Amino acid sequence: MILTVTPNPALDHTLTLDEPLRSGVVHRTDAARFDAGGKGINVSQYLRALGESTLATGFLGDPFGSVLRAQLGEEGVDADFVDIDDTTRLNTTVLTPDGEYKLNHGGPRVGENAVDSLLETIARHDPETVLVAGSLPRGIDATAIDRISAAGSWEVAVDVGGDLLRSLSGRYALCKPNREELAAATDEPVDTVEGCTAAAEALRARGFDRVVASLGADGAVMATEAGALYAPALETDVVDTVGAGDALLSGVLAALARGEPDAVALKYGVAVASRVTAVAGTVVPGFDDVRADVEAVSVSEC
Repeated sequence: MILTVTPNPALDHTLTLDEPLRSGVVHRTDAARFDAGGKGINVSQYLRALGESTLATGFLGDPFGSVLRAQLGEEGVDADFVDIDDTTRLNTTVLTPDGEYKLNHGGPRVGENAVDSLLETIARHDPETVLVAGSLPRGIDATAIDRISAAGSWEVAVDVGGDLLRSLSGRYALCKPNREELAAATDEPVDTVEGCTAAAEALRARGFDRVVASLGADGAVMATEAGALYAPALETDVVDTVGAGDALLSGVLAALARGEPDAVALKYGVAVASRVTAVAGTVVPGFDDVRADVEAVSVSEC
């Protein structure tokens, strides 16, 4: 089972207006939706759609935490979150004819006692793999992630910012930076695929068994002990890139959990990401026939 930890989840509130925003005007709309947000949560949603056993955890505080928890229940995503006293983030996006406006909360404050409870929750479910993904709430730092890495026999993967990657001191099975995070973690040039490959190999040497770097339209690179692999992106009609990196990671983790070799895992990641970019917003596409896309992905040694 793959357990995902989202330390700083958010309830995503999206409003759609049929007119531009104007100061001093009360805008009204019936087009509103709430979605459970956060990188680890996204990965659990994709893993479930891929048929993998998964459970989402992290820190939740009312009132928005209750709505987020209920949302996951409606989607059939198993969850066991740690309750905190502070409030879970509410991130608001306003869509108008002339643009997109985002208002994001910084997040709650979390103490070490909550981290202790999180470790107990992880241990109770005894996962094979733990993914820690997304930003950290106030009050905790990279030490909390290192504690998760050292607390059990599970393998730990991380999808966090470049500064956090630099601060980790444990041993990790995998990390998944995007291009910008790879640059921030290594200070290496990442303008080309070759540069990204070199940066991924340099990052792997710091304590990661695998580094999977998502490169947007350029595809993805995987650095391993045996060498580096590159997979270009599949040609597809891109509708929305939101969640593409989380989808890539989901495909890789699902394939590795089934014992697939690294090259096949990278193919799965690119194929799943391709499916996600073909749909709008946070909609989880169908993956029943994703194997055909997997076979269309080419992988080469760098």
